Amino acid sequence: MQLNSHQLKALCDDAITAALKAGKTIKQRSKEQITINQKEGGSSLASQVFTEVDLASERLILDTLQPSIKQYKLALLSEETTDDHSRFEKDYFWCIDPLDGTLPFIEQTDGYSVSIALVDKQGIPHIGVIYNPVDSTLYHAIKGQGAFRNKQPWLLHAKQKSFTFIYDRSFLKQEAAPKTIDKLQAYFGADMQIISHGGAAMNAMWVLENHPAVYFKPPKKKDGGGSLWDYAASACLFHELGAAAHNYNGQQLDLNRKGATFMNHEGIFYCSSLQLADQIRKLIR
Repeated sequence: MQLNSHQLKALCDDAITAALKAGKTIKQRSKEQITINQKEGGSSLASQVFTEVDLASERLILDTLQPSIKQYKLALLSEETTDDHSRFEKDYFWCIDPLDGTLPFIEQTDGYSVSIALVDKQGIPHIGVIYNPVDSTLYHAIKGQGAFRNKQPWLLHAKQKSFTFIYDRSFLKQEAAPKTIDKLQAYFGADMQIISHGGAAMNAMWVLENHPAVYFKPPKKKDGGGSLWDYAASACLFHELGAAAHNYNGQQLDLNRKGATFMNHEGIFYCSSLQLADQIRKLIR
């Protein structure tokens, strides 16, 4: 089954409704003392922690999206639900991170969000919705229908004189991290801005908000590097804006990976400009 533009618009509206409902609950509970739990995950703490708010957000999202799952026979991949692998059999699947950036949420700092995507069996994102409860910013995109910020058409304009490098807190544990930062500062200038406290979805949005900017994670052998639900929604937004959302080597992201949901096998590379992405890839090799 191939979804048409009207069906995608209706499904995107459902995803926006779900994200706003979940975001409202997350914001209401953001100042509470929350019990922190650990689960089996990747090699980083960010992939191992979750809270009751993650679970509450997921319940709200799934309750909202359940009618669409039934109507369109969609599969489901959500961070706090066991992967049943139906995403390999059905034409499309909802790909959900009910609370991306659990660590900044626990720390009560900006950098967490709700992330919902609709991805086809081939791993192409058709819908991307990201909601930042901290400042109530809504981002969404539909394949072939454009990208939107707070429901207004979104076009990228260079807002910053300086270049911004965005990375996860685990980046500094890598042996090559100091050399990579030195190379970027030597190329872009000592006034290069750094953002290093967000979850994957907001890190991607900050690339767009701080154009020119880049966010990347090199491949690694250990499980981790974020998961499919961390990047599917933002990839749709980037594609519609003509920005770079690729793997570390500049190829299409593997957003329906078999064998695991982790992205460490190929890494990720997000940049606010395709041309700039090519320059940076050559620079950091």
